Amino acid sequence: MAPTALAAPAPPKTAEERRRGSDFAPLLADLKTAGLLDRRPLRYALSIGTGIALLVGTFAGVALLGDSWWQLALAVPAALFGVRAMFVGHDAGHRQIGRSHRTDRAMALLHGNLLMGMSSGWWIAKHNRHHANPNHLDKDPDVRAGVLVWDAGQAASRRGFAGWLTRHQARLFLPLLLLEGLNLKIGSIVDLRNRSRAERRVEGALIAANAGLYFGVLFSAMSPGKAIAFLLLQHALMGVHLGLVFAPNHKGMPMPGPGEKWDHLRRQVLTSRNVRGGRVTDWLMGGLNYQIEHHLVPNMPRFGLRRAQPIVRAYCARLGVPYLETGAVESYRQALSHMHGVGAGLRTSH
Repeated sequence: MAPTALAAPAPPKTAEERRRGSDFAPLLADLKTAGLLDRRPLRYALSIGTGIALLVGTFAGVALLGDSWWQLALAVPAALFGVRAMFVGHDAGHRQIGRSHRTDRAMALLHGNLLMGMSSGWWIAKHNRHHANPNHLDKDPDVRAGVLVWDAGQAASRRGFAGWLTRHQARLFLPLLLLEGLNLKIGSIVDLRNRSRAERRVEGALIAANAGLYFGVLFSAMSPGKAIAFLLLQHALMGVHLGLVFAPNHKGMPMPGPGEKWDHLRRQVLTSRNVRGGRVTDWLMGGLNYQIEHHLVPNMPRFGLRRAQPIVRAYCARLGVPYLETGAVESYRQALSHMHGVGAGLRTSH
């Protein structure tokens, strides 16, 4: 058998590539010096305890209220506090909460699988691929062609119903979000077959426990019709909430081509958009309105992102790296305008 050929050595990096490769290190040192990467166990304990109490209290209210159409009103806080649990699962996936992997894994299983009935392992793996190459058409699972497309090249081959969706995707975006809450759960459960046997056993058991508790409360406290209406309403609101949190982060921002290689700082800053706001915005968006800071240092606890922003923004200004922050309405306008523009070629040829 012929010997295996050795790969040619990579060409030496230029001075500019070496300089850019080190641009992130001073910023990271500044953030560490400011204490922004320190674990915040007490702050997280208070936040987690409050969130679980509110979510459990909402479903206790469903049970205590009795069979009434007024029970459907509680689908609103159930959706709101359900998304809060997902935010904690997100933080756990990024190792923001505990000082050990075991603690963060337990928090991810608790909030993702047991409280929300969704595979945390599936979501963490998918989300980490997004963080490694945000907005990269070949590597970021969040911008792969699906019901929606994010690039004119993806749109070019769309025909029939898929083409109609693409032509009108900006208008359909919000209605489609109504399905996203159920889509995430179903997709994650289907993916359990790709997990190891041990992962399937643990994650599957916790998801089954969630289903037993969730359906048990709903169908014992209200008629089947009201229970199904509650389920659909809660998950529709969760889908809209999650979509409104995640859509402004990267949609309409630069998308690296297949051959483009950006250093970590530029890869994360240039593809991300911050959403301006106060404490209410921070709470509703789970700190992900500081998307640039979060992408630069994913394991930074969410409670430090607001303090990190002026440090990161000033550093980018010194380097001449564009740093985009807009209001919420403008962020949605930019994202939807990008989606509308992607389908322009199909509209003119139709």
